[in-house]
Amino acid sequence: LMFEPTIVKLKNIKNLQSEPTMKSETFGPILWIVPINNDIKEAVNYINENMEKSLSLYLFSNNRANQQYVMHNTSSGGMQINGVVTYAAHGDARFGGVGQSGIGSYHGKHSFDAFSHYKPCVKSYVDLPLVYPPYDGEWKRKVFKMVI
Repeated sequence: LMFEPTIVKLKNIKNLQSEPTMKSETFGPILWIVPINNDIKEAVNYINENMEKSLSLYLFSNNRANQQYVMHNTSSGGMQINGVVTYAAHGDARFGGVGQSGIGSYHGKHSFDAFSHYKPCVKSYVDLPLVYPPYDGEWKRKVFKMVI
């Protein structure tokens, strides 16, 4: 079974609410293009108020301020600027979702870290009698009060 890549272009951001294909998560080569009229804040507000957190967010803009605004004011599993999909193949980037699109991340070393437990082990070279009871004696009380 194979699906050909499909581009869905909407007239404006207001058409998103009535678009049936935006109601569920798709796992296919579908790209939605929604032009905005130089108001990146309108688009970000719409995303934050009306959409679930997506696995991927793609922004096509050469405006650095817009890129930074979207990056810092939206939440998604990953984001790519002026491209699609290739961030998932980046060897040092984590891949994964947030919210409805998943929890955690994996890819390369991050996969190993995600399914591993790092067990801390501390070896003491000096035995401090202060940490053991009984806590009597004036010097222990003074030191104990300083620490706590």
